[in-house]
Amino acid sequence: MKAWYLPWVALILTGCNPLNPIQSTVSEPEPDPAIASLNLPEATVISVGDGDTLRMDYQGENITVRLACIDTPETSQTPWGPAATERLRQLTPRDSTIQFREADRDRYGRLVAEIYANGQNINLQMVAEGYAPVYTQFLSSCPDTQAQLLQAEAQAQQQRLNFWSQEDPIMPWDYRRSR
Repeated sequence: MKAWYLPWVALILTGCNPLNPIQSTVSEPEPDPAIASLNLPEATVISVGDGDTLRMDYQGENITVRLACIDTPETSQTPWGPAATERLRQLTPRDSTIQFREADRDRYGRLVAEIYANGQNINLQMVAEGYAPVYTQFLSSCPDTQAQLLQAEAQAQQQRLNFWSQEDPIMPWDYRRSR
């Protein structure tokens, strides 16, 4: 057996198709009834920029939103950057209604927020499915979900889901710094 294709064989045997890396052994969580009681503002998704950024229409204003407390691989970090982008598109399709909880504004002026769709915290779901590491530097922006985010990340790492399936993953913040 030629050595160059051994990694591909290993990926296929573990259930990962490197040409279509979107995989999840995490079942869709049940909608959280507590989210409805939060009375969060609603907006309409315009587009998804990457795995942790989207644009929304809120009260007629086009707003760029950076998902709080998580950091997905950059689009150029193949295959997991594009996979994270695609997963966020699946969870927040164009013209769908989302709710949001503002956490902060970043240095680029973007709204930093927790996003909710269909009764689910999308930030938490991205972490639980292994598409996003927790961005611990900014974790204090999510006081109500810190513990859940960290627990979901630990489980995704243990199960080697998506981004965590790599032998030695390069964290998105390290990848950006190296560019």
